[in-house]
Amino acid sequence: MATRGSFRTVDVARAAGTHENTVRLYVAWGFLAEPERAANGYRRWTAEHIDQMLFARLAMHGMWPGRPIRESALALVRRAATGDLTGAVADARIHAALVDAELARAESAAAFLERWAAGAAPAAGDEGRLGPREAAAAVGATPGQIRNWERNRLVASVKDPRTGHRVYGPDQIGRLRVVRSLLLAGYSVMAILRMATELDRGRSTGLKDVLNTPRPGEEALTAFDAWLDSLAEQKARAERLIAMLAARIEANR
Repeated sequence: MATRGSFRTVDVARAAGTHENTVRLYVAWGFLAEPERAANGYRRWTAEHIDQMLFARLAMHGMWPGRPIRESALALVRRAATGDLTGAVADARIHAALVDAELARAESAAAFLERWAAGAAPAAGDEGRLGPREAAAAVGATPGQIRNWERNRLVASVKDPRTGHRVYGPDQIGRLRVVRSLLLAGYSVMAILRMATELDRGRSTGLKDVLNTPRPGEEALTAFDAWLDSLAEQKARAERLIAMLAARIEANR
């Protein structure tokens, strides 16, 4: 918590480890309340502004793991900026529950992958060899999506020796279901490609770690490239945001 008193824009910026222009932008974006002005026209910031700036910086820092989580965090920051800290706590708990749900979905998809790779959870039935349209219907995707997955080397069809057409056997259908499950759970194409490459090399264990860990020399360009770590970090951040709000409410009593 900041000490009480009147502060300059530079003081607020320094407290949050950022630039004065960022403080002004946060006011324009609704992340900070507009402060009163002194007779000379300068803004007069309070300790509450500094507390809110620290809160906003924590909520906004780092890569975003998906639009719903981003939009939830933005709404939370704006609610706190109005001074409605009790309402902000309620929003923060909803935000934390959203992160928990995304993390559970990601963990479930990774667990399904590992069970399937180990042969403990077959992801294909008795479809036989299916064409692109039939394969798409079997896994709940579209032919265009399957073409895209093939272009990105997540799965490969085989050619029917009789017709020369692309077909998908039980192994390919199973893999299509795994890919769709991982994409729906939020993993990036790059993360799934890492997994697919290891799968093609004969690896059947530790694939969850492969999904979540960029290879040497490979940059994680988005939160989705290290999805489990990104969500775990968001979970810890959500808990800190709730604690910060609780401390501000206690200080205002």
